[in-house]
Amino acid sequence: MKYILFALFTSCMLSGYSQKSKFYNSNRTILGIHKERTASMGIGDIDGDGDLDVVIANGRHWPGQNKIFINNGRGIFTVSKNLGTEQETSYSTELADFNGDGYLDIAVGNDMAPNYIFINDGKGNFTKGASFGAKYNPTRNIVVADLDNDGDMDILITNRGSENEICLNNGKGVFTEVIGFGNKKDSTIDVEVADMNGDGYLDLILANRDDQPNYVYLNDGKLNFNEKIPYGTGNDVTRSVAVIDIDKDGYKDIITANIGEPNVIYFGSKKGTYERKIVFDTSSDKSYSLSIGDLNGDGETDIIIGNTGSPNNVFINSNNGTSWTKIQLNDEKFSTYDILSFDLNGDKKLDIIESNSGELNQFYFNKFTPKFP
Repeated sequence: MKYILFALFTSCMLSGYSQKSKFYNSNRTILGIHKERTASMGIGDIDGDGDLDVVIANGRHWPGQNKIFINNGRGIFTVSKNLGTEQETSYSTELADFNGDGYLDIAVGNDMAPNYIFINDGKGNFTKGASFGAKYNPTRNIVVADLDNDGDMDILITNRGSENEICLNNGKGVFTEVIGFGNKKDSTIDVEVADMNGDGYLDLILANRDDQPNYVYLNDGKLNFNEKIPYGTGNDVTRSVAVIDIDKDGYKDIITANIGEPNVIYFGSKKGTYERKIVFDTSSDKSYSLSIGDLNGDGETDIIIGNTGSPNNVFINSNNGTSWTKIQLNDEKFSTYDILSFDLNGDKKLDIIESNSGELNQFYFNKFTPKFP
């Protein structure tokens, strides 16, 4: 009965919104004209001109050419160039200053091929740097965080069906020490990093596929992750996670995007467990990616879901995560492997960017009129 009432609520509310009025795209809001096997994107000010540029990781399973797209300041990408000279099986990319020179470098994670850092000269030109992690692991995602609190950015690698890795930075963009995390048999697709228990150390929130349990791995302050807390049903097929205190009770919550089952928020609690939950998306879509942010300017965290084989959706939050309004972002049934929310055109509203495997990569300008609580 709860799911029926929720479905009726979202159906009624949907009539008040439309893609045309809330999110705008056209034949200009694309990243290139080629249909690549894109799996991931990284976004940041690569050339130091004050706007956000985009790095595209192409090569899901088969080698492809990774690309950089340069923003013209208005959210249109009129210049592109190759990242590196080799075509690789790239699954993930992240931007961070790895060598401490103040410029954003690029990390690229590859499936069954070596992972590499590309060093920025400050003008958006890149030189291939050090490799990181095992050379021939089935990498599915990389995440950047200062896990050892030494002031530089480390890299976490999730490997589907192989040991996950933490690659520690020596401060110069060289990753000399590798620590495993999770179970060696995990099919980990995504990991989020956050202090879940308030002890000042960054913990790991794993999303596992293949009907495997999901866990929060607690950091003891010495990068040991021996204590783990389950969340979910125990046999979910979770593809992506995000962490934020969505109900504003002081405890971090876990948002999940699942394949072939409803998408769920698991609420944190004083006792450190995640038993309370809410289904914000009752569908059984193949949800491969999610992003979060305040899309309509009302102070609440909204959720964007990227699907494979069905349209992508936005879920507008009201009442601290107790009510959700669904907006269908598009009519296409693309394979969206990554979806992000950033302000591309400088209007202080979060836009939405899709990386689509086998289709054009596109983005949507946010047309919400900001609200204020």
